[in-house]
Amino acid sequence: MADTPPRSPLAPEQFPNLPLIGGVSFAAAAAGVKYQGRTDVMLAQIAPGSAVAGVFTKSSTRAAPVLDCQTKISLDSDAGAAIIVNSGNANAFTGKNGIEATQAVTDAVADALDLPETRVFSSSTGVIGEPLPHDRITAKIIELKAALDESAIEAAAEAIRTTDTFAKGAGAQIEVNGKTVSIAGIAKGSGMIAPDMATMLVYVFTDAKIAREDLQAIVSELNEITFNSITVDSDTSTSDSFLIAATGGSDVDVTDSTAFKVALHGVMKDLALQVVRDGEGATKLVEIQITGAQSDADARTHGLAVANSPLVKTAIAGEDPNWGRVVMAIGKSGAAADRDLLSISFGDVLVADKGWVSPDYKEEDGAAYMTQSELVIAVDLGLGIGKSTVWTCDLTHGYITINADYRS
Repeated sequence: MADTPPRSPLAPEQFPNLPLIGGVSFAAAAAGVKYQGRTDVMLAQIAPGSAVAGVFTKSSTRAAPVLDCQTKISLDSDAGAAIIVNSGNANAFTGKNGIEATQAVTDAVADALDLPETRVFSSSTGVIGEPLPHDRITAKIIELKAALDESAIEAAAEAIRTTDTFAKGAGAQIEVNGKTVSIAGIAKGSGMIAPDMATMLVYVFTDAKIAREDLQAIVSELNEITFNSITVDSDTSTSDSFLIAATGGSDVDVTDSTAFKVALHGVMKDLALQVVRDGEGATKLVEIQITGAQSDADARTHGLAVANSPLVKTAIAGEDPNWGRVVMAIGKSGAAADRDLLSISFGDVLVADKGWVSPDYKEEDGAAYMTQSELVIAVDLGLGIGKSTVWTCDLTHGYITINADYRS
């Protein structure tokens, strides 16, 4: 694989200072799964009594760790839990070997941490179709156990990177019933990003107290408007996993807390947009706002049609206010649209109105707006009250460079 490209121009200045989560500790190690000279395995240990929920890719070629997690995620248990993640190898399309490799890793973690194997959740990310050298991972479990530290979440975020140019983290602290509740999350993702759960790996931790079923309901709902509303290249990964653990360490019940839900949404959205900011070769973050559709579902269809269009994305990369490509994308989406009701804006610049170029539109205004690093493309269908927002990035030569030699 080629060297990691320079840090994305859309990246945050630094990894955030995340709150410590009572009941969770982290460790990272260099196992040499694929990458040399960098950490590539992370372990998170989660306290007994924690609730664990998650959502996973709907891909028909799901990786062995994803299938394993899906069989475990709905099981209730008061035992502790653990998450083990490796980068460099996806353990996908690996047949029986992949199942055995996953079992070997989760068994080793269970033995080391004295946990039921059903409470060990694993993820793998990287190249598809190559056997996972699981012995390199299991050889590091004791080292990982010894290094566990509640403040080591940044090291964990670094270890799960593949083509990511920066480690991704987000957090929040809120007051609920006079007590502080903390949330901290990490993610990886840069390419092979398209909605069908969350084409990436995401791990969120909170010291809130909540039942697994209630936590699952909240994250399933919020996932649709965060991770399922981003796209870099329209390709859905075999390895998408979102896991969230609530330890109850704060002793604050958030079952009916609007403040907790809002804060969790903020953390999830932050992580999702960091993935788009790190889209392979990306130089611009783009928000697609669709309003006036016949339904929210239609609005989402239109939004993804615009966000996934190579012609729209390359025009954005070239800073060309080519609104005709937006018209094209709306027209091809398959959702209801009426040419003569359509309006398009680039930021505050009204480009097209009621099916025709706006009489006040000046090409130089559109061109000037497109030079910004963060853009909003708004489309109103004029048909109803349906709306949706999705996020994407531009498509540059950098995307080709990164992916043309991904396996070399």
